[in-house]
Amino acid sequence: MDANACLALALGCKVGRLATTRPDGRADLVPVVVAFLGDAVVFAVDHKPKTTIRLQRLRNIDASPEVTLLFDHYDDDWTRLWWVRVRGRARVLDSDDELTDMALDALQAAHPQYATARPAGPVVWIDTTEWTGWRAS
Repeated sequence: MDANACLALALGCKVGRLATTRPDGRADLVPVVVAFLGDAVVFAVDHKPKTTIRLQRLRNIDASPEVTLLFDHYDDDWTRLWWVRVRGRARVLDSDDELTDMALDALQAAHPQYATARPAGPVVWIDTTEWTGWRAS
């Protein structure tokens, strides 16, 4: 699939799996709630219970900004399976960065849960560099 077809499938997803690399080289994989701004993908640390807002994924991005996101669809009818992999360069935005408000607005528009509880934690902006994917049919 080309990048446009991959983006079209990913746009229908509310959550992706984010892969980052720890400073010791081990991989971390976590689900993240996302929004799309052109070719960029954004997520934020939100109000769901956490022990800290300075999460491991943020420390990983600071140390190694190359990340991968996976979006997928599973169905018992295997002719309907697909996945999209997005590689990019992530950065944790400063709260006064003009992109922070754009990202938070996009997240609020994409997720009704954020309508009354705008994420207050750090925002991550991923500039995508590669889109690849597969679908069964």
